Amino acid sequence: MDDTTDATLQQIDAIGRSLTAVKAAIGQAIFGQEDVIEETLVTILSGGHGLLVGVPGLAKTRLVETIGRVFGLAEKRVQFTPDLMPADIIGAEVLEESETGRRSFRFIKGPIFCQLLMADEINRASPRTQSALLQAMQEHEVTVTGERHELPSPFHVLATQNPLEQEGTYPLPEAQLDRFLLQINVDYPDLSSERHMLIHTTGFNEETVPQVMSALDVQAAQQLVRRMPVGDGVIDAILDLVRRARPGEEASPFINQSVSWGPGPRASQALMLTSRARALLQGRLAPSIDDIIALAPPVMRHRMALTFSARADGVTMDDVIKRLCEPLL
Repeated sequence: MDDTTDATLQQIDAIGRSLTAVKAAIGQAIFGQEDVIEETLVTILSGGHGLLVGVPGLAKTRLVETIGRVFGLAEKRVQFTPDLMPADIIGAEVLEESETGRRSFRFIKGPIFCQLLMADEINRASPRTQSALLQAMQEHEVTVTGERHELPSPFHVLATQNPLEQEGTYPLPEAQLDRFLLQINVDYPDLSSERHMLIHTTGFNEETVPQVMSALDVQAAQQLVRRMPVGDGVIDAILDLVRRARPGEEASPFINQSVSWGPGPRASQALMLTSRARALLQGRLAPSIDDIIALAPPVMRHRMALTFSARADGVTMDDVIKRLCEPLL
């Protein structure tokens, strides 16, 4: 074993211990929802953005606040509403006049200039405002009146979204959905977790979640994720899964009947990154096929669309993805 490999193994071990403490700290504030917590942490470790989808009251906002505190990230929250404008997020230039009468423009930064932006109920804002996040999420910078402004590093958007069936929501455009590394579905907690939450959150004192890692630690973990080895078998499984999800001449009859458009190469990239991050989170040295199966739904469910006939028959996107994963089992 060479010195470089040995150093990487030691770093994986050290960061793995820190991440174990991170999960324990988050568990003090969020009860149950282990899959949601894991997928959100995978999003951060992969350097991406996450979309949390669920009805109000499932602790989505609390989860984002807790993660920001545990990782020591400078966080800001924007409540998306129908009258929210792009400048309310990005910022704007204002005309100022000095004591000598000289006028000049000064850029006032918006809340997007932070390390962790919580976009609460993102689909309650108009499409124009939603699209204001596009450049920032992809390029980690914004352009105002032709001038570029870099965002802090690391920069992550964790957005919450209400189900589209609810009144007063606007569907996110496909281009923006694709910017989210994972779509994390948040369901109701089980009975035991809800009972635990009920007892611990209605008293006088609530536990304060400690900071476990720093922003520099998070960046080091993100760099480590990209250095983790991936076996040829896992790479082949990723390519096979994503390519079988695309309708066309080579697709199965089920896919052609159920999927109107399939995932692009960004889905393969997302599976490669997130499988490494999940392995690191669980203290393993390399990802496995199990990681691909576990992460296929949150990676692919927002990068595909069902046909009208599939929706009419009650087929869900997760049903399609589950069937696509069957050959990997």
